Amino acid sequence: MMEPKVSRLISGSPRPRLRQMLAAVLALVPATNAHAHSTLPAVLLAVGPAVHPAAHVAVHLSVQPAVQTAIPRVQDQSFEVFETSISEMQAAMTDGQVTSVQLVTAYFARISAYDQDGPALNSMIRLNPNALAQAAALDQERATRGVRGPLHGIPIILKDNYDTADIPTSGGSIALAGVIPPDDAFQVAKLREAGAVILGKSNLHELALGITTISSTGGQTRNPYDPARNPGGSSGGTGAAIAASFGAIGWGSDTCGSIRIPASHHNMFGLRPTKGLSSIDGIIPLSHTQDVGGPLARTAMDLAIGLDATIGADAADQATRILADRPLPRFVEELDAEALRGARVGALTMLFGEDSEDQEHARLVRAALQQMTDAGAEVIDVEVPGLDSILAGSSLIGHEFKWDLIDYLAATPAAGVRSLQDILDGGLFHVRLEGAFRRRAQTEERDTAAISRAMAKRVEARAAVIAIMDELSLDALAYPTIRRRAARIGDPQGGSNCQLSATTGLPALSVPAGFSGLGMPAGLELLG
Repeated sequence: MMEPKVSRLISGSPRPRLRQMLAAVLALVPATNAHAHSTLPAVLLAVGPAVHPAAHVAVHLSVQPAVQTAIPRVQDQSFEVFETSISEMQAAMTDGQVTSVQLVTAYFARISAYDQDGPALNSMIRLNPNALAQAAALDQERATRGVRGPLHGIPIILKDNYDTADIPTSGGSIALAGVIPPDDAFQVAKLREAGAVILGKSNLHELALGITTISSTGGQTRNPYDPARNPGGSSGGTGAAIAASFGAIGWGSDTCGSIRIPASHHNMFGLRPTKGLSSIDGIIPLSHTQDVGGPLARTAMDLAIGLDATIGADAADQATRILADRPLPRFVEELDAEALRGARVGALTMLFGEDSEDQEHARLVRAALQQMTDAGAEVIDVEVPGLDSILAGSSLIGHEFKWDLIDYLAATPAAGVRSLQDILDGGLFHVRLEGAFRRRAQTEERDTAAISRAMAKRVEARAAVIAIMDELSLDALAYPTIRRRAARIGDPQGGSNCQLSATTGLPALSVPAGFSGLGMPAGLELLG
């Protein structure tokens, strides 16, 4: 019997689904509006007087001199990009109010003012020296041949583990600093085809192995809501950059929370999509079984536009076979502001936490769920019997990272290392990653009994979640994306609820759920 709720973000259904619920959640959850920025530090609210982009962006290395990327000096423009949506930019370009070149100029000015100066968010590793030329070409194409689609001329940011054939891809590792991959990642190629302009590459937790975003090429990224706190991770550079309006939309990867945690920490939308909805070919791997790539955005519409541009089957990623013989979903078309009416949502109580540090986010998420109830959804408390024990030992990161990295490096001729052990032997890592790297390097075999047990647990977890959702006719499970606010830089970050989606393979969407008493954002995760 076919599992009716396995591929909610792919298959159609008469019942509400996450993709239809996006627009409804946008209108209802506190602070989901794109312009609800009142808790950002005042210095980030506008670029103010004209600021020319610096001649370079220096990225801070722990063991070698800064890498520099030259960018052209450009003239200041008056169009305001701060928290401007993709649709607003596209309309302004259509009306002749602004060009793609002017958008790139404005974003470069914000990066210059706030990433290495001012609050020094340190979110960007490298800017694209060809961005202005690419924007100019797209402006000319708009004038002579028309618009490719909603991303035509829109400046975007990529996490620096997405391969780009014209910009180095480091994964945050000085072992790969300056390495240019042989071709674009699948999703990067799709974005270029859609007419997006790549502004640059954002910082990440080194090789994506962590959730506070520190690396040997990029240093420590800071949270724009409080620069003394971490931005989440591993896609924290993308999260911080988009929250600070350094680009219109950004891309990250998620192995266990790496898109959703930064979304929660930055009052943004972040989706861990169905495994296989988009190809992971050309994304530096952490665990190919769990890895996915996707956008982080300030609005639900922006998120849907980004998804529509990057989905599709790819022979290089067998997981995308789920798309065979079926029409591709169109997320923008399926946004429905009334989708909460009649929806059934299960509040997964075991993930709300019991410690005192968990209660602030639990209250915010409960309040957001009440708003969903007021809008016509039915919210009930649910439990998945035995889920804790099923999830324990289900992660494959420790089993796959060493071998997946070897495979990636073998396909990257310009890389000067061939394994995680080479990186360790050369001391080519941030000191805070040494312990994690050494543990992963000790894995002796690709296929072990432990991997078989983990895979069995993943099947069991998926079946258990689907069974309870089918039994109770639920459209989604809901819980805090992360149970605790962003920790201060240098302190451990606790409270992650990343594993449920990563283990089951079911998609999970983090949406804004309001702000703590300290003005820090919280996220509500919907899994379905």
